[in-house]
Amino acid sequence: MIFHELQTYYDRMNSDPANAIAPQGWALVAIPFVLVIDEQGKLVQIEDTREGDGNKKRAKTFLVPQGVKKTSGVAANLLWDNAEYVTGCTCIQGIKDQDRILKVQKRVLEKHEAFKKRIEETLFDSPRKRTCLAFLETITEIHLSQFDIWQEIFETDPVLSIRFVSDLHLYCQDQEVRKTLDSLWNTSDEKQGICLVTGEQDTPSILHTAIKGVLGAQSVGANIVSFNLDPFLSYGKKQGENAPVGKTAMFAYTTALNSLLARGSQQKIQIGDASTVFWAEKKTQFETDFLMFFTEPAKDDPKANTQCIRSLLESPKTGEYYYEDQDTGFYVLGLSPNAARLSIRFWFSGTVRLFSENIRQHFEDLKIAKPEYEQPYYSLWRLLLQTAVQGKTDNILPSCSGDLMQAVLMGRPYPQSLLQGVLRRIRSDGEQRVTPIRASLVKACLNRYLRNHPREGKKELEMALDTNQPSIGYQLGRLMATLGKIQEEANPGINASITDRFYGAACSTPVSVFPTLLRLDRHHLAKLESTGRKVYFERLIGEIVSHFTEFPAHLDLHEQGRFAVGFYHQRQDFFAKKISEE
Repeated sequence: MIFHELQTYYDRMNSDPANAIAPQGWALVAIPFVLVIDEQGKLVQIEDTREGDGNKKRAKTFLVPQGVKKTSGVAANLLWDNAEYVTGCTCIQGIKDQDRILKVQKRVLEKHEAFKKRIEETLFDSPRKRTCLAFLETITEIHLSQFDIWQEIFETDPVLSIRFVSDLHLYCQDQEVRKTLDSLWNTSDEKQGICLVTGEQDTPSILHTAIKGVLGAQSVGANIVSFNLDPFLSYGKKQGENAPVGKTAMFAYTTALNSLLARGSQQKIQIGDASTVFWAEKKTQFETDFLMFFTEPAKDDPKANTQCIRSLLESPKTGEYYYEDQDTGFYVLGLSPNAARLSIRFWFSGTVRLFSENIRQHFEDLKIAKPEYEQPYYSLWRLLLQTAVQGKTDNILPSCSGDLMQAVLMGRPYPQSLLQGVLRRIRSDGEQRVTPIRASLVKACLNRYLRNHPREGKKELEMALDTNQPSIGYQLGRLMATLGKIQEEANPGINASITDRFYGAACSTPVSVFPTLLRLDRHHLAKLESTGRKVYFERLIGEIVSHFTEFPAHLDLHEQGRFAVGFYHQRQDFFAKKISEE
């Protein structure tokens, strides 16, 4: 299913010349340096293709023949590879053991011979082929060191390729090379089999191309399909034959996935430890805007995300995402590292209409009264960060990120671990940590739970203060906020308030805290200079206490959540009234 949809996406991209995706048998590779030779095989120049300043320099991307699967052995690419393969030179600085030096030099010579042999055996005979081989036979470190840039190449072993001085393109892009590769791709003497992806006859791929761009995976890439140990094999088959994916389908799905995961891709988002990609059956506005719904706003254009989300929320009125391509298939894939392999963290398939409705409901559930300076919408990363110890991305629970994405895209209840995590942080961090984003997240979790469990018959939480909310946890949260406000006005600049000291106990075991706090409240009220403020607070406390008859011994998880929302709503109401008075 996943490979089939990735192959369909590759076919869509490959059919449009405007899209930068490699055709079959080719790959897009960043090549920082190009060796420029003349028609006699003499090195003329070492071209630096990088652009930018300092550490931000990026190499230009070129279309080159698809690389071989790199293992511990020696395997050379055609007309491009690391500097050791292309030049036969290596840096031995820092190696003192003479035997070690000889082994390194011997291996580099083997790489260089493999590079020349690949050209000799693959390409048809031509003048340029002979010139290129003559250059590779005669090139030495003495020739290369005449160019200032060689020292950097010598020390870093970057990817190199070859170009003739009379051309603007690489030699590997010559027509003679293209014809050779096309003929090799279309004619094969290898045994055929049924491809699991297409259901057609094709040559099974023994080794699949590595997938790069997944955060935390190996820098050389990792595989989704891999059989590298005997216990994984069956019926005497070797490696990829155990899950026969034809070379055409293998190339399509790996190329499409690497394109989606590439640096700068607008169809990739990091959710916890899962590198997430998304695409549609055909080009749609929803596919273009999808990234904006979940990422942090860009510093140079902070309003771009807000505008996209606002358009989504107004889509029932405007018709956007509903009537244009509403039945177009849409897919979301989450990958996480697992040693040399990749794990499928989540996979969602649906339509543009389904996902747009569910995402819109997600933002509706998160709505809450907040200060004007507060960010209007929150990214998934910022929501997950509310559950992490010390607010660090590394402390986000891996399972929570996938479950949250599933809840958002499929319209399901938010994970209990999300509610537990944010309430744990609120209890640990104190009053100043019942922030708008945490209050909105708790509200969304509780309301969506009630929506999926209507038998409980409880009232959903509102955006702003709801004095008629029957939840005792909500009313106790209001009471806590009120008692804290009285203390603030009675003792301006106090170091540790009652909410700092007693919030955790108040939201879990109210009976052990509130009787004491109400007795202390009489002393705080007596310090207020304004009689009007005393009367206001006394009436407010009376109104709140009238909603329950006694303090409960303990509150369950959901009531603790309502406690936090009630606390936040009452605090926000105090703030709003102060602004109104001013």
